[in-house]
Amino acid sequence: MLKVVYTFFLGLLLAIFVGVGTNTFYGGPKPPEYSAALETYGKDPTPEQIKLQKDYSARMDEYNRKMKPYNRNVSAVTLSAAVILLTVSLAFEKKIKIIADGIMLGGVFTLLYSLGRSFASEDTKYTFVVVSVGLIVAIYLGYHRFIKAQE
Repeated sequence: MLKVVYTFFLGLLLAIFVGVGTNTFYGGPKPPEYSAALETYGKDPTPEQIKLQKDYSARMDEYNRKMKPYNRNVSAVTLSAAVILLTVSLAFEKKIKIIADGIMLGGVFTLLYSLGRSFASEDTKYTFVVVSVGLIVAIYLGYHRFIKAQE
């Protein structure tokens, strides 16, 4: 039981490591700050507040526009990290099985993170590529770990 917990913890920690590392070294665009002057609390907005709201909406639209390619790029980086982790797990499979299993689980979690970021990019062609890579990796890992291991 402790081995299962350790494997899961190692996998989760690796995925967090990749996500935090990506955010640390490739920070995203900064969201616009919401002005306290925009809070009307049930009152009719003043002309100044309407102007501030339009300005905030324009800055928010710009931020959202910048986030789409950022999410795609983060997805590409984490997809690469996932493939590397999964390759490393296969390399250590026979030497240190419990660590190899944790690394494999970390690669799978990182792959899921990459999928989420690809959906956030709103680029359907790119998302299709990421889903395809995920499917190929899942089929290969399933074959390699469960079918080939029994032969």
